[in-house]
Amino acid sequence: MVCRMCKSDGLTPFLDLGFTPPADRFLRKEQLREPEVHYPLVVMLCASCGQVQLGHVVSPEVLYRQDYPYEASLTKTGQRHWAEFARTVSERMRLGAADLVVDIGSNVGVLLAAFRDHGARILGVDPASNIVRIAERGGIETVNEFFGLEVARGIRETRGPATVITGTNVFAHIDDLDDVLRGVDVLLGERGILVIEAPYLVHLIKNLEYDTIYHEHLSYLSIRPLTALFSRFGFEIFDVERRDIHGGSIRIYIGRAGRLPIGAAVDACLREEAEAGVHTLPVLQEFAQAVRCNRQDLQWLVRSLKQQGRRLVGVSAPAKGMTLLNYCHLGPETLDFVTEKSTLKIGRYTPGLHVPVVPDEALLSERPDYALLLAWNFADEIMANLHAYRQAGGKFIIPIPVPRVVDA
Repeated sequence: MVCRMCKSDGLTPFLDLGFTPPADRFLRKEQLREPEVHYPLVVMLCASCGQVQLGHVVSPEVLYRQDYPYEASLTKTGQRHWAEFARTVSERMRLGAADLVVDIGSNVGVLLAAFRDHGARILGVDPASNIVRIAERGGIETVNEFFGLEVARGIRETRGPATVITGTNVFAHIDDLDDVLRGVDVLLGERGILVIEAPYLVHLIKNLEYDTIYHEHLSYLSIRPLTALFSRFGFEIFDVERRDIHGGSIRIYIGRAGRLPIGAAVDACLREEAEAGVHTLPVLQEFAQAVRCNRQDLQWLVRSLKQQGRRLVGVSAPAKGMTLLNYCHLGPETLDFVTEKSTLKIGRYTPGLHVPVVPDEALLSERPDYALLLAWNFADEIMANLHAYRQAGGKFIIPIPVPRVVDA
């Protein structure tokens, strides 16, 4: 295996989360009798460019073509975030009716709908056919393919150049980044920009956000290795913005080299990364040890509650929660069920450990003693929405960065 950023073969493993199934492969009841494929979840550091990445690549056909259950955030926090994203980029680029915005991995089209509201032409590209059908029912035209050079050529021929290409929480999912950037080069107009957003490696390490690691997330992004990647294709990062969503994300603005002034935020990120040591093996090995300690602490907490006769469930079923459950071995012997808002997951079972997924309303009807909050990045909103559960004596367990109980 070679680094997907710089093609070096100097990769060193530092964290092993075991063998797990894909985090978004929620099972129907009849599938519980079928074999379930598990893949190694090992994280590695590239000694050459500092990129942090998975050592094993699961085929994207397996991850995204087979009944993909992820819908862009249904929370109010998420919806506000996408609206802000579109507004900020639209104002920055002064988008109008002649400008085309193409979203890579557009999902159900929440972000594109917000760009449409600002007057731009829009087009999505997404490989998950079931998700594309939802997007198109919502009026978001979507190309049902993986984005790359050939798809980009087709869009350019039929739609003209794009002013903005976006990739939110998707750039880190892609193995063949060279093909994607060749496509961006073809599709993007001369004054156009690429905007990507993803959880930031610095936050992942500092806040022990190890549940962000799963097979869909092949790369854990930071500015230093991305700078080298983009320069190979004639692009450069000219600005970076911080956002609180998903435990701490960065929004990265990329343009053609030399066309736009480089903001101070780029150098600030590079300095922060160097000071935090996130591209060094000793820091990453220390992080791996802290991950193992978190698992021990969480296991001790939930098992002690079970020994006291308490009932525990999970609240929300994001992909990150599946890493947490599988790595910490928290299955149906610990959690009676996991609640969820998405109809694509309700009635199914979590990958690996097969905890049943039920509607959110079950938390109030069943009134378990403790609810493990798997979408801890939306903790404030979720707990506010479930105020009645807390008023009735229910308590939440927040697992990251330190397992803790939150009560009324």
